[in-house]
Amino acid sequence: MPVTLRSLTADPRFGLRLVVAGADRVAWESPIAWAHSSDLPDPTPWLEPGQLLLTNGAQFGTTPAPSHRQADDYAQRLVARGLLALGFATRIVHDEIPANVAAACERAGLPLLEVPGHVPFIAIVRHVADEIAAERHRRLEWSLSAQRALGRAASRADGLAAVLHELERHLDCWVALFDAAGNRIPVRMIRDIPAALTGEVQEAVGDVLRRGLRAGTRLPAGHGAITLQALGQRDEVRGVLAVGTALPPGHAESDLILSVIALASISLEQSRLVEAAGRSLRTGVLELLHAGTVTAAHALADRVGGALPEAPLQIAVLPLETVTEPVRYELEREARDGAPWFVAERDERLVVVTAVGNTARLVAVLERHRLPSGVSGAGDWTDFARLAAEAENALARARGGGRPVRFDELLGDGLVGALAAHGGAELARGLLAGLTASSDRAALIATARVWLDQGCAWDPAARTLGVHRHTVRNRITAVEQATGLDLDTPRGRTELWLALELLDVRI
Repeated sequence: MPVTLRSLTADPRFGLRLVVAGADRVAWESPIAWAHSSDLPDPTPWLEPGQLLLTNGAQFGTTPAPSHRQADDYAQRLVARGLLALGFATRIVHDEIPANVAAACERAGLPLLEVPGHVPFIAIVRHVADEIAAERHRRLEWSLSAQRALGRAASRADGLAAVLHELERHLDCWVALFDAAGNRIPVRMIRDIPAALTGEVQEAVGDVLRRGLRAGTRLPAGHGAITLQALGQRDEVRGVLAVGTALPPGHAESDLILSVIALASISLEQSRLVEAAGRSLRTGVLELLHAGTVTAAHALADRVGGALPEAPLQIAVLPLETVTEPVRYELEREARDGAPWFVAERDERLVVVTAVGNTARLVAVLERHRLPSGVSGAGDWTDFARLAAEAENALARARGGGRPVRFDELLGDGLVGALAAHGGAELARGLLAGLTASSDRAALIATARVWLDQGCAWDPAARTLGVHRHTVRNRITAVEQATGLDLDTPRGRTELWLALELLDVRI
C-alpha cells in the first residue's frame, strides 16, 4: 500500500511525533509522492505537490529564533507548492522545533512532524521510495496481466465483445460502445449504463462526436467517473467508447482503458489492429526491462513479434513530441525488416534498444531527421536501468540541438558538466547568494579559491595571497557565514568548490 502520513507516523521505527495536525485531514490519507530533505530557505523550486519535506532547520539559523514573518513566509511557500507535510529534525541544529515555526505551520494549515535526531532522513526517504517502488511493481503486474488478457480476448472470433468484457471484469465497471452516428452498438455486457445517467452519457457522446477524433472527456458520476473517447483513425471518427467506474481511474486503469480504446478502434479499422496492439505490448516489454524482469521481457517481445537485440546493447531515447509519424514508421519498419533494434514508448519517450554493432545505423537515421535524442553507453541486459538513465542524461544535453548526443560525450565534462546539465547552477547560485552579495566579494572569493586549491592549508594559501594566515582564517570564516557551509568538513568544502565551479565565479 502507498505510504501516507498516517502510516508513517504509526511506524515505530521512526518515532515521529505529530506537532501540528494541519487543516486538511484528507492529507493524512493521501499517498506521499516522495520524501525530500532540504535546508534551503526556499526549497520549493525543487519540490512537487504531494511530497514530504524533511529539514533540520539550518535555514533558520541557531540564534536568534526565526521571526514570525520568516517562519510564515516559509510555511506559506510550502503550502502554495502543495507539500503534504513538514518533518523537522530536533537535537541536530535546534533542540526543539522553534515556536514560531510551529505557529506558522498552524496558521498555514501545514502538518508538522517532529523527527527524532537519531533517525536519519535517508531512512525515511528510503522507506517512502521502497513502498512507492513496491506499489508501482504491484500496479505493473496487474497492468501486464490485464493487458495479456486483452490480447488474448482480441484474438478470439468475437474479439470486440471479448475485449470489452475483459475491461468490464478488470475495472468492475460498465462499458458502452456507440457508432459514428451516436447510436448504441449492441454488445451484450454484464452491466448496463445506470438509468439515471443514460441521458447525460448520450449527450456527452454527441459532444465528443462533434468535436472530432482527438476529443475526449471525463464526467463526474457520484464518487466515480465516466470516461468517453472517440475511436477511429486520422480525421474519421468511427465511434465512442464510454466507461463508467466506481472510482476515478488511476494511471494503470487509465492505461487499460486506453488499450481497450486502441483495440476497439482497430476492430472498427482492422488495418490498424496489429500495430496499435503491438505498441501497447512493447511498452509492457520496456516496463518489464525497467523492473529487471529480463527473461519475461524477452519472452513477451518474442510473442509480439519484436525480438530484442543481442547484447551488448545501447539505448536511444527521443521525446515523443518531436517524433513525427514518418519517423516512427521508418524506425518501426526497420525493426520489422530485420534491423537489430526494438522500438517502444514509455513515459513520453520513444525508446530504441539496439545492438552495439548497429548503433551507427540508428544514429544515422536520427541525424538525418535532425532529432534531439540521447544515446547511452554500452552494457548488458542487467544494466538496462543504468543505460536508460545514461540516455536520459544525454537527452538533457541534446534538447534544442537538433542532433543525437552520446553519453560518452558527457564524460569529458566530468561531474561538474553533468551537474551543470541538470540544474546544478541554480543550486549553486542559491548557495552563493550571500557570498556574491557581500561587499568583500572579490577578496572572499579569491581567498576561498586559493585556500581550496592549496588543499585548505592556511600557510600556503596565505603565502600565495600575500596576506597573514589570520587574514585567510577570518575570510574563510566570513565565507562560512555567507554560505551556511561548515568548511571544517569535507562535504562543506566540496559543496563550496562545486558551487564556485558551476557558476565559474571569478573576481
